[in-house]
Amino acid sequence: MAVIPYLQIDNLTKSFGDLVLLENSSLGIAEGQRVGLIAKNGSGKTTLLNVIAGKEGYDSGNVVFRRDLRVGYLEQDPQYPAELTVLEACFHHGNSTVELIKEYERCMETEGHPGLDELLNRMDQEKAWEYEQKAKQILTQLKIRNFDQQVKQLSGGQLKRVALANTLITEPDFLILDEPTNHLDLDMTEWLEEYLRRTNLSLLMVTHDRYFLDRVCSEIVEIDNRQIYQYKGNYSYYLEKRQERVDSKNVEIERANNLYRTELDWMRRMPQARGHKARYREDAFYELEKVAKQRFNTDNVKLEVKASYIGSKIFEADHLCKRFDDLTILDDFSYIFSRYEKMGIVGNNGTGKSTFIKILLGQVKPDSGTVDVGETVRFGYYSQDGLQFDEQMKVIDVIQDIAEVIELGNGKKLSASQFLQHFLFTPETQHNYVSKLSGGERRRLYLCTVLMRNPNFLVLDEPTNDLDIITLNVLEEYLQSFKGCVIVVSHDRYFMDKVVDHLLVFNGQGDIRDFPGNYSDYRDWKEAKSQKEKEAEKPQEEKTVRVRLNEKRKMSFKEKREFEQLEQEIADLEVEKEQIEQSLCSGTLSVDELTEKSKRLPEVNDLIDEKTMRWLELSEIEANLSA
Repeated sequence: MAVIPYLQIDNLTKSFGDLVLLENSSLGIAEGQRVGLIAKNGSGKTTLLNVIAGKEGYDSGNVVFRRDLRVGYLEQDPQYPAELTVLEACFHHGNSTVELIKEYERCMETEGHPGLDELLNRMDQEKAWEYEQKAKQILTQLKIRNFDQQVKQLSGGQLKRVALANTLITEPDFLILDEPTNHLDLDMTEWLEEYLRRTNLSLLMVTHDRYFLDRVCSEIVEIDNRQIYQYKGNYSYYLEKRQERVDSKNVEIERANNLYRTELDWMRRMPQARGHKARYREDAFYELEKVAKQRFNTDNVKLEVKASYIGSKIFEADHLCKRFDDLTILDDFSYIFSRYEKMGIVGNNGTGKSTFIKILLGQVKPDSGTVDVGETVRFGYYSQDGLQFDEQMKVIDVIQDIAEVIELGNGKKLSASQFLQHFLFTPETQHNYVSKLSGGERRRLYLCTVLMRNPNFLVLDEPTNDLDIITLNVLEEYLQSFKGCVIVVSHDRYFMDKVVDHLLVFNGQGDIRDFPGNYSDYRDWKEAKSQKEKEAEKPQEEKTVRVRLNEKRKMSFKEKREFEQLEQEIADLEVEKEQIEQSLCSGTLSVDELTEKSKRLPEVNDLIDEKTMRWLELSEIEANLSA
């Protein structure tokens, strides 16, 4: 029996005027598939999601969902009526459960309660009684705790989190997420990662968080040159296979170019009156020309910009204090910044990271203490609210107003146009008006305006929000070779791991700790510390009991047998897990097999956790016996 896909797109074409984003593109997503959508800014990621969700039309083709499929869609910029409360916003987008709750409330307000028995049965079947409680639980996980606060009082990040909660509580069969990790702190991102991994829902998602992609998605879809390419594996697998595709295509283009030169010479020499064979060869020439003129933006040249000279004195923060009412940002904070230091700043939302940056830059005054900045320091500041351009200017003019060229050192220079090309603005795009740029392209242009000023101290506040993965790779390479100082505030774990030498961890209420390592090192240390604290608390009680009773607990025969079997069972499950992961990345599975293995993987993970915990309990008993 043929499996009906959850979503089937056939020969889709979508354009805005002369700009064609997708041309005769096709895509299918089956039950259990978790798909990450990747493309550079301006290629049509959000447009494709809006088309799929029915929020935007298309030129030609078909977009078909399976009948009776429940679809949840998290938009990039969600909107709600301003007067709604947080909890009301979670009930705002109509779905079957919300409509059922409203129907029940109307029935209870009507004399005689007509149809109440049937409604009670339906409420039980759809678990509608738990709906409000579930909404509050998810909102709390996303650190939204004032359920009566009005939507108009929320920040953009809080509103996005309310919309995410709204999408998750409906428990859809098919979930579409546009940048779900934007405005989430690290704890929330890891919670969402675990939540999605533990469910069996199908998923189509746009995100720049590469760890998130790697751990949640089993398939990557890329939009490139108006076409859709599918890779049946996670992000790491995609990188490998995409490079193979690019290499193969470059070989094809090179061959076409060699033949094109020969055919071009023939076209120039051929008389106007051609016979049938000549016309056939002429038609083939034009097809060949299309292939030969294709271009891949795969420039891997490192951009080693010469930063302006920076002296040995950078800045010194001395006994800084800053409070807003009951919220403490800095409490007697002192720090001496070193030459060429690359610092990452992490912490939950609201702990004062952005305020701390503004104090260092002199934009906000501390309550007490001083900041002494070296005379040679030239700051380049990328802020969360710095996107202010003249809409009627062209992209190239925005950069040339800052500088015509940028120094690379050793007498080499880059023109403004060449610099823009390195950050993925083609010569054609450079002559577009700013008003035509997508949100991500504007972020990329803003980044260029900061870097083009040739600073020697970069301060980047959430630079990864709304930037595509390709731009992030370029920025990471730039920062790794940057001959100056860097401070990065970011929730992007992959980005932090590649760029920073150490972390400043904001724990809230002025508690700031310096951690010597990247984010993954910090996360591992934090988990090990938490585990150690749990173990230190639990055995203490057990040891007290044992000392008082003066006897050692012996293993029963059944427990000995179980202990011996557990080692083999855990090993077998680890092998099964590895085989499933390899199969999911192989690209050879049928839809049924893919669905089955996607469901089995979380079950295997749970079994490994459960059996490992039991093995640890039994091994402790055995250790006490031999002590």
